[in-house]
Amino acid sequence: MDVTGVMSRDAPHPDEHADRRAGPVDPAEETGTEPAGLPTPAERPLATVAGAVWRGLGYAARTVGVPAGVRGLAVEIAWTAVHVSLYPWGLVDEVLRPAGTFVHHRTAALSTAQRSLVVSDMETSTTPVLLVHGIVDNRSIFALLSRALRRRGFGVVHAVNFSVLTAFTGDVRAAARELGHHVERLCASTGADRVHIVGHSLGGLMARYYVQRLGGDARVDTLVTLGTPHRGSLIAHFLPPTRVPQQLQPGSDLLRELEEPAPGCRTRFLAVWSRQDQLIVPQSAARLTHPDLAVTEVELEHVGHLSMTIDPEVVHLVTRLLSRRPVPGRRERAGSPHAVAG
Repeated sequence: MDVTGVMSRDAPHPDEHADRRAGPVDPAEETGTEPAGLPTPAERPLATVAGAVWRGLGYAARTVGVPAGVRGLAVEIAWTAVHVSLYPWGLVDEVLRPAGTFVHHRTAALSTAQRSLVVSDMETSTTPVLLVHGIVDNRSIFALLSRALRRRGFGVVHAVNFSVLTAFTGDVRAAARELGHHVERLCASTGADRVHIVGHSLGGLMARYYVQRLGGDARVDTLVTLGTPHRGSLIAHFLPPTRVPQQLQPGSDLLRELEEPAPGCRTRFLAVWSRQDQLIVPQSAARLTHPDLAVTEVELEHVGHLSMTIDPEVVHLVTRLLSRRPVPGRRERAGSPHAVAG
């Protein structure tokens, strides 16, 4: 696993703009002509197919070519089977308990781990955690993660359900506005000023749009995205030609809008992505790089798309970040182009 924190709001990511290093300028860049050696327009479809085949071979090698990959595939298949069995239960909306955070100030009935978090960090333990599922899914995807968060002392952990039809008749922007209404109701019910959000797949993209474009950074302290197509996914081209799949295609108007400046964004981000994610193609499209956002990236090697919500390493990192404890790894200091040890 590789953990990289992008803390600078001014300096570019060390991998970005690598082609801007000092050196002679290509005349083709100045004239706008095609450099010699590049495929012609007629050859580009073939080059695209060849690139897709090459990526597919690389994915197969990572998945079945090493024991860890096979184990990750087995976990993904097993969790998918469990998730299918839990899916009907997840269709029922979770009831938000009206007692709010104050009921958790009583520690007599809490475990030692829960009590230690409440006593040592009251703000963390009483900040609600909102879980947002992905496309054609429901809250059952968070069955294990929500339980783990509660066991670690987070008082209010609430999973929201969006309509299954959102993927076919909905819109990410409209869903983000609806998410904002959920956040306001959660704050009103619990008396909290801010919340944490954990979004899986499309849920992370809806939450990001709410934070960046709808003023949600005033309410969201931390946004965790698990396998979220921040740069789209080629899989979206094979989905029904409705609004949401079109918005998930690389280069869509929605994704271009999210690339626009977001100065002063107050939300912290944790972006988790995996090289064995079978639904985000290419897998690196789940990375989140934006000059105005404070992002910590976690790269996994052998975890599938659905099993990110149950992976022990992911659960540990999520609870650690929401508890405001530092996530180990490499961080970038503001104004420094180089990564330093965190």
